[in-house]
Amino acid sequence: MRIVTDDGVALEVVEQGTGPALLLVHGFGGAKEDFSDQIDDLARDHRVVTLDLRGHGGSDGPEDPARYSLDRFAADLGNVLDALDIDTCRLLGHSMGGMIVRRFVLAAPQRVDALILMDTSPGAPPGLAGDLIDLGVQIANEQGMAELKRVMDAFAPLDTPAYQRTLAERPGYREFGDRKWAALSRAMWTTMSIEIRDQPDQLADLAAVHCPTLVLVGEQDETFVGVSEQMAATIPGAELVVIPDAGHSPQFENGPAWLEALRAFLARVDVTTPAR
Repeated sequence: MRIVTDDGVALEVVEQGTGPALLLVHGFGGAKEDFSDQIDDLARDHRVVTLDLRGHGGSDGPEDPARYSLDRFAADLGNVLDALDIDTCRLLGHSMGGMIVRRFVLAAPQRVDALILMDTSPGAPPGLAGDLIDLGVQIANEQGMAELKRVMDAFAPLDTPAYQRTLAERPGYREFGDRKWAALSRAMWTTMSIEIRDQPDQLADLAAVHCPTLVLVGEQDETFVGVSEQMAATIPGAELVVIPDAGHSPQFENGPAWLEALRAFLARVDVTTPAR
């Protein structure tokens, strides 16, 4: 379905299943299909909602850089929930999606029954090279997204053995990534790469999160393991699960272990969260 936000941007949204609402938010350069492997299973007892964030996939990609920010993405989540008549949800965010849901839960804690932060950080990812971001923005603006992809593929900032194994063993996985890249808005990429780098650290703010929280991270995702440990230690009662033999996208790289960890957490939420 298409859901139009309060500023007129149409988002591509899919919902499947019945039960408590579970909203899954993909990362920078991702798409709603990033969770396709597990949707059927999760939809057995959840109303699963996925979307293409603005500037991604089948959603609109405005050319105005002012139409993109972490707060704007968070507002879009609220628009989607409102359009679907969902008051509260279980909310998962992957990578940049985790940064978005962090903003959302801090701004509207009453709408989040449970939180899953997946391969993400409370601020700028550690070790993110600011000069490389500036170079990427320059290439995108002057030479286009195709040339930027060539440079990014050579640089491979999130490359891990698990990612390389998945490329080798999963037919069509590389092409899937290529299709996602081809759908990206240049304005979105250039704007959000800078915002991700320059965002304030909100680790201390996460102490105010009081809903059940799971922090998930692939064991090979070295950029995010340490900050995942910090977030789990800061959020009261949060659980940390490190997914073995997985890097930045454990739902693809070790899907069974990822699903088992998520399922176990959601089962505990079912026991501890009163019906609304």
